[in-house]
Amino acid sequence: MSWRPRPQAFGGALLAARPERVGMVTSIVGLGLEVTGLDCAIGDVVTIGERPGVDAEVVATTRDSIRCMPLGRLSGVNAGTPARAKSTPMLVPTGPSLFGRVLDGLGRPIDGKGPLGASTMVSLDNDTPPAMQRTRIDTPLQTGVRVLDTLTTVGRGQRMGLFAGSGVGKSSLLSMIARGTDAEVSVIALVGERGREVREFLEDDLGAEGLARSIVVVSTSDEPALMRLRAAFVATRIAESFRDQGAHVMLMMDSLTRVAMAQREIGLSVGEPPATRGYPPSTFSLLARLLERAGTAETGSVTGMYTVLVDGDDHNEPIADSARSILDGHVVLDRKLAVSGHFPSVDPLASISRVASRVTTPEHRALAVTLRKALAARRAAQDLLDVGAYQRGSNPLVDAAVDHETAINAFLQQRMDDQTPTHKAWDSLARLALTLGGA
Repeated sequence: MSWRPRPQAFGGALLAARPERVGMVTSIVGLGLEVTGLDCAIGDVVTIGERPGVDAEVVATTRDSIRCMPLGRLSGVNAGTPARAKSTPMLVPTGPSLFGRVLDGLGRPIDGKGPLGASTMVSLDNDTPPAMQRTRIDTPLQTGVRVLDTLTTVGRGQRMGLFAGSGVGKSSLLSMIARGTDAEVSVIALVGERGREVREFLEDDLGAEGLARSIVVVSTSDEPALMRLRAAFVATRIAESFRDQGAHVMLMMDSLTRVAMAQREIGLSVGEPPATRGYPPSTFSLLARLLERAGTAETGSVTGMYTVLVDGDDHNEPIADSARSILDGHVVLDRKLAVSGHFPSVDPLASISRVASRVTTPEHRALAVTLRKALAARRAAQDLLDVGAYQRGSNPLVDAAVDHETAINAFLQQRMDDQTPTHKAWDSLARLALTLGGA
């Protein structure tokens, strides 16, 4: 019987020996470029120019061409430049070797500390945990910030938004949470930050102790829109990989607004119609897709802290309104408090945690309500107090808030280097509530 080779025996060799298909850049308009001659799908990566070239991701397709957004600078690229499809999917490193490291929007180290070492590569794409397989949020998560741990208690696996205008202290509050949280892993994404502020945040705000237990992903404002967008998903994917191993992760992203702005640049460049305030429809669907990937799963959890840069201090602008509808709570930072030296500049009356009732005891909730009532009464009577028209004795809550203003401010304010354990925060609130006459 004569021997006949099996077709599969040469499968690998035939695949390696097949002709390489090379496309061509036909136009470069705005932030994107058009390529013909390649058969690619949305999300595929294309290399522009001779190797190593510049990578670009496919963001739109037509019958005859594909539309790509670059992951680097397009200097020297013109119409006629060759383009090649990459066969490997976009991968993200993960593992314990990432602690204390700073990565770019593609997961590559940029801190000058050398290669990442032993790490596992996972696909950037990942499914959102099914709704019926998510465990319920029933455990409080310590942030180390008294006003958050007591008045807007965060649950493990919750997604919170920090809403504020520019220069009100969002990044500083994030750094306090990164140092004071009892989460096992901290992943921090700095998206669209000024290049000057990155090192200041790492060295001054976060510090060596905070960095040692964190993984930082950075994409500055001068990088292409796709790199800024990828940074958000790379940080989320790293957090998910630790959650899959059963860890409780704190994911902090500064800022969600700049992620939306990056998607706006991409959407408008590929021809999407501008909708609300110039944001195309894909922006709002992307926010939901990104935020829903955080939270609990069958094992482990990802607690999300997302800063939202409100446009012109308008807390009802489109991105803030959309994020608030998806998130599980919001913390509002007030500019008036910030300029008066009140830090953290959290407005407790405008802030709310939607899971606080599930992760706190009735006694703790009663303490929080006591302080909230006093603050609300003081605010309602503020105009009368300012003009000296308030008659003492008209409202006992106002009287108590005025008499103990120093004690209230001492509780609400906190130094950046002060991390208060949760039980001490509740003890302080209990003493304050007793002083106010509500406990």
